[in-house]
Amino acid sequence: MLLVIRLIVQLVAIISVTLIAASAYMMIDAHKAVEAETAATADRVAFELENLFWREILWRGTMRRDHVLPVPNWESLSTLKLVSPGVCISFAPAGEEPRRLCSRLEGVGAAAPAWFARAYRQIFGPETPVTRRLTIRQPETGAVLATADANAAVRQAWGQISVVLGVAAPMAAAICLLAAAAIARTLSPTRNIVKGLRRLEGGDYQRPIEADQATELGLIARAVNDLAERLARTAAERTALTKRLFEVQEEERRALARDLHDEFGQCLTATLAFAAAIESAADDRLDLAEDARAIAKVARRMMSTLREALASLRSQDLEELGLEACLVQLAAGWNARSDASANVRLSLTGDLAVLPLAVSTSIYRIAQEGLTNAMRHGRPKCVRLRVERDAKTQGHVAVTIEDDGGGDPDGVSASPGRGILGMRERITALGGNLSVGRSANGFLIAANIPLIGPPGVEPIGFATP
Repeated sequence: MLLVIRLIVQLVAIISVTLIAASAYMMIDAHKAVEAETAATADRVAFELENLFWREILWRGTMRRDHVLPVPNWESLSTLKLVSPGVCISFAPAGEEPRRLCSRLEGVGAAAPAWFARAYRQIFGPETPVTRRLTIRQPETGAVLATADANAAVRQAWGQISVVLGVAAPMAAAICLLAAAAIARTLSPTRNIVKGLRRLEGGDYQRPIEADQATELGLIARAVNDLAERLARTAAERTALTKRLFEVQEEERRALARDLHDEFGQCLTATLAFAAAIESAADDRLDLAEDARAIAKVARRMMSTLREALASLRSQDLEELGLEACLVQLAAGWNARSDASANVRLSLTGDLAVLPLAVSTSIYRIAQEGLTNAMRHGRPKCVRLRVERDAKTQGHVAVTIEDDGGGDPDGVSASPGRGILGMRERITALGGNLSVGRSANGFLIAANIPLIGPPGVEPIGFATP
């Protein structure tokens, strides 16, 4: 869930809890008000009837022999005026049948919904009556019993809550809408910041994040932009350093191949010549001739190994023969090996003759390492090497090495060797990408090399055809 939606939901929840709390307070206050009105009514009516009792005694001399009674006609308008709306008065003078006098409910408020009435009665229960004696000295005069009508209490509580809901609810809704708009406006830069971070994750350091610099989110966006600039400089420096390291590596390989050819090649050639001379001169020494032939055999095996090492080390053939011819030689060399159990199939698509030297060298090294991994980490019967240049845009070169040997990509990626790592570094230095995964029946290495350098890196120059 988005941060804006979460904040709005929390705001709505807080306002809803506040309204519920206010409604509960109003119900409790209404209940207490009804109880207070009931007690006040009992006090007023008892006081009034006590006064009537004493006036009857003093002014009219109306006294019975067995009881002292107040004014018989107590159910009058003057008494009714003392009764609060929604309250009933019961009075039984001198043990007579109690009579009931109630105020009208219309003065309390409108009728409450049935669900509210049920909830109110379940919460507060029945109303508690209030009893007030006319006089303590004459208990036989009776007592006033004041009881609040149940519907009156519900009506009064509903009236107060209706006012709260009618005023506070629209205000709460307006506050929610205004706060939601303010929150959405304040947090709107977060979307740009997240997009900028995604671009950083993908290696795009060139597009800055736009945000109001005066806000906290603007400061975050500015910090991310500064980080992107530093990452761009670091990536450019690392790419340049990696390219230079590979150039130095190629120079060292060429120097090593030259030294091996000049020193070991000449020594092995001389060894073969000496072995042949010894063999021809040892006509009467069969054991010596046999030793000379063994020496020659070992020398020839060493020369074969040396040629394979020179083929692996040398890259000047790329400048002399071109990438296509070198890849053909590479595939033919694997197919011609006596211990080869797999057939290497080469597929070349597009114009590969005028590729930049750095790209040609990287493609050749990737093909070498990919074929070696296929033979080393599986038991393939067929290895397909494809090099394709986009015929439409001429913008990139794709290299794919696929085998049916059932190798484990996870094991190869986690192996201590530097084969996959070296290929990935070569591709990254040229602004490309490398993926290692499973094919239908084995192992798949796919590389994509752009012919236009990555951001912050100078474009790759093309070789002269």
